[in-house]
Amino acid sequence: MTPRFRQHALAPLLAACALLAGCASGVGISVPLFPGVSIGVGVNSGGDVNLGLGTGVGPVGVGVGVNQRGQVSAGAGVGVSTGVGGGARVGAGVGTGTVIYDPKSAPAVDAPRH
Repeated sequence: MTPRFRQHALAPLLAACALLAGCASGVGISVPLFPGVSIGVGVNSGGDVNLGLGTGVGPVGVGVGVNQRGQVSAGAGVGVSTGVGGGARVGAGVGTGTVIYDPKSAPAVDAPRH
């Protein structure tokens, strides 16, 4: 593959990432702890700060995190990235997540026994 061909092949991928980045609901940064596992911090559009631990193989990743209100969330996604020099990478992706524990939610109440 010649460098010119790679640029043309990468252009649609970068365009798709730019479109998806417009839909992003947050930004963050992560630091690898060891291959395949990283710790990161991010801020979503609602102002929540989240500290998380993630892992991934290829374009697929999963993670768990906690925000400043003690809510624990889990998520999974798929994304792409490219090197920008100095070992750093920039990427975009899509995913889904959910709160798996909320300390302020009402505890489950047992049904009354008669």
